[in-house]
Amino acid sequence: MTTNRHTAFLRSAIFALAFVAAGTASAAPIYWTDWQGGDLDTGPGFRAQGTITTATSTVTVTYTNAAGVGFYQPSGGTDYWGPRNSTSPYTSSAVDNAPTGTDIIALQYAGSQTLTFSQSVANPVFAVVSLNGNGYAFLNQDFDILSYGAGPGAAAPGNHSCGFYGCGTLTKQVVDLGGGNTEYRLIGTGEPHGTIRFTGTFDALTWRSLTSEYWNGFTVGVEGTADEGPPPNDVPVPATWLLMAIGSAGLAAVRRRKPGV
Repeated sequence: MTTNRHTAFLRSAIFALAFVAAGTASAAPIYWTDWQGGDLDTGPGFRAQGTITTATSTVTVTYTNAAGVGFYQPSGGTDYWGPRNSTSPYTSSAVDNAPTGTDIIALQYAGSQTLTFSQSVANPVFAVVSLNGNGYAFLNQDFDILSYGAGPGAAAPGNHSCGFYGCGTLTKQVVDLGGGNTEYRLIGTGEPHGTIRFTGTFDALTWRSLTSEYWNGFTVGVEGTADEGPPPNDVPVPATWLLMAIGSAGLAAVRRRKPGV
């Protein structure tokens, strides 16, 4: 009976820890780019600027593409970031909020493009619309696929609502280019809408569109600046205290069960 009581205690304590951890851990809020103005490139290419306003800073974001773009929507227009519901293809355990507003850069041509930030940012997140018939290739820069809309019944991370143009999947291909270079490719099939995240701090991101296809769109957000650091996304300190308390209580219970102690 004593053993059963100790076992029941430990099971209850572990359940309490899991409850606290689940109830207090949360996704990170993302600060999305507010794209502004028009094309700043006077030639055939495209250049645009926007701002990311974090809790304490304002970061200028500059996008350049020598080949040009399909279209640019810095304000108003169609909201391609829907559906805005609890199973949005753009939210996940790591991303708390879908892109704000209707801002989007729609791509059309194969080729290289770059995002630069006026100060280093932490853990940038790409949100993509309709990445079908195309893909993005990042040189020597790995990423994680956080979510995409293949339908709520699909396997994670695709278990989200379909996007504006329908359902699809996102996959990652890793290609060894030789000479110490690796290309990490984001490939879309069907009508994929979703998010990927780069881990670390960045002053710029460069990638290439693999094919010419009209159109696939994107925007970018961050968890914060490098100085601010990303918001805490781990089990909070109170849960850690509870874990320590459970461990101490468990050791005490074991000692009480030992004969002669």
